[in-house]
Amino acid sequence: MTERRRQIDLVNWPVAILAGGLATRLRPATEQTPKALLQVAGEPFLVHQLRLLHSEGLRKIVLCVGHLGEMIEAKIGDGNTLGVQIDYSFDPPTRLGTGGALKRALPKLGDQFLVMYGDSYMPVDYSDIVEAFVLSRKPALMTVFKNEGRWGASNVWFEAGEIRRYDKKVRTPEMRYIDYGIAVLSAAVFAPFPDNAPFDLADVYARLVAEKEMAAYEVKRRFYEIGSPRGLAELDSLLRSESAPTPA
Repeated sequence: MTERRRQIDLVNWPVAILAGGLATRLRPATEQTPKALLQVAGEPFLVHQLRLLHSEGLRKIVLCVGHLGEMIEAKIGDGNTLGVQIDYSFDPPTRLGTGGALKRALPKLGDQFLVMYGDSYMPVDYSDIVEAFVLSRKPALMTVFKNEGRWGASNVWFEAGEIRRYDKKVRTPEMRYIDYGIAVLSAAVFAPFPDNAPFDLADVYARLVAEKEMAAYEVKRRFYEIGSPRGLAELDSLLRSESAPTPA
């Protein structure tokens, strides 16, 4: 089979994976094992995630880790066996939140990069997403999905190709979409936020949306996640079915 043509070469685009959470919804399984290393279809979840990114042409990974992050580094290492190059950015003893962790990792990420959550599996065309970001000429892009409250609470009012409102706490009837879980960001968007202080990535997104500096890309295929026992079981079933041999 011929590999499909890609509009954007992703080899030099870094990907930040936010994998520093406490995963309280999965306790007791995550008391001694970080969520990224939970077994899914016979392998650590992070292995599946990295394999997917590799298949999309992405090679440079920065893992933002905190809780039990040393276990992740010991298990996954530099990513060589998976064909990727992994660097690690550790939270200090005081957890920084998703936004603070990303700002701390900026020296490893450069001026522009993708960011995704460490519990999400998103089989989409990453090249198309990056191309949309480049063409938008905006400092940030959020992927959105018409969720209708099916796989998590919808938190985006998306209309006529534009994000009108984004809020993870106060939801309105117009919010039929959800933050899909992949963004493309410029390092400059973190300038208004403090160094080595906790803040949420949602605060960055809300500010960008309010200032009309956030582009959008609508994804048509649903996301999968392992943030809950139900989500973990669902992804396990999907990956096992995809790896099952085809009947002769």
